[in-house]
Amino acid sequence: MVTRVLSLLLALTLLAGGLHARADDNAGRFITVASTTSTENSGLFAHLLPQFTAASGIAVRVVAVGTGQAIKLARNGDADLLFVHHKPSEEAFVADGHGVERFDVMYNDFVLVGPAGDPAGIRGLAETPAALARIAAAEAPFASRGDDSGTHKKELGLWQAAGVDAVAASGTWYRETGSGMGATLNTASAMDAYALTDRATWLKFANKGGLEILLEGDPRLFNQYGIILVSAENHPHVKTADGEAFIRWLTSPAGQAAIGTYRIEGAQAFFPNARKAGS
Repeated sequence: MVTRVLSLLLALTLLAGGLHARADDNAGRFITVASTTSTENSGLFAHLLPQFTAASGIAVRVVAVGTGQAIKLARNGDADLLFVHHKPSEEAFVADGHGVERFDVMYNDFVLVGPAGDPAGIRGLAETPAALARIAAAEAPFASRGDDSGTHKKELGLWQAAGVDAVAASGTWYRETGSGMGATLNTASAMDAYALTDRATWLKFANKGGLEILLEGDPRLFNQYGIILVSAENHPHVKTADGEAFIRWLTSPAGQAAIGTYRIEGAQAFFPNARKAGS
């Protein structure tokens, strides 16, 4: 079984560059977490996971991909835990019997970034759909992840609220990168394009160029993260006890404090709001 899992993870490394082993797992005790690029690229896991391993003796291996791909990996039994940020998809995962129970862990928000010159004139707007409608009307360049990630799902919902079929404009002013958040921001920076990004990735992103945050604070941009243990009824090889230990730690005072103390250039990147079992 260990060989099968390691082979899968090696293949994912070559295809998506998303596999990262955390801490010392020479003893062979580890869990695999299918998660998002935002939790990985922001540096949060590098901050959190050594603390969990020190407390538990359990190493954590992260496959960092878009939420849609992470859900597929977990559904196929290729991870012990799912840690992502699109609540409707997470709830469907549990309702369909693929996961045991979903727990809130933390939140942050999305922001709408764009060129300082702001050709669509969205600076100062309070509502994201209104800003997106202006971008579409101006046919100003917009870089989308286009990868079925949690961020992409959020973006599509906001376009729908704006009454705009942005995907129909794909290849014109609307550019789908099919890539992670960092690569999409690189594209936006090169094109002087607008983009939706999670705040943590934006804080960590070094190649901002002429991009700035132009809209933030809209309640629609709330970004909740949740964690789910994959069902051992579907996949008996799932490491239930160790996976439950990780959930307990993340939602405990120690895990929540570790999340709350993580900073990027002095700014808090994630805000703990765990829901414990029975609450």
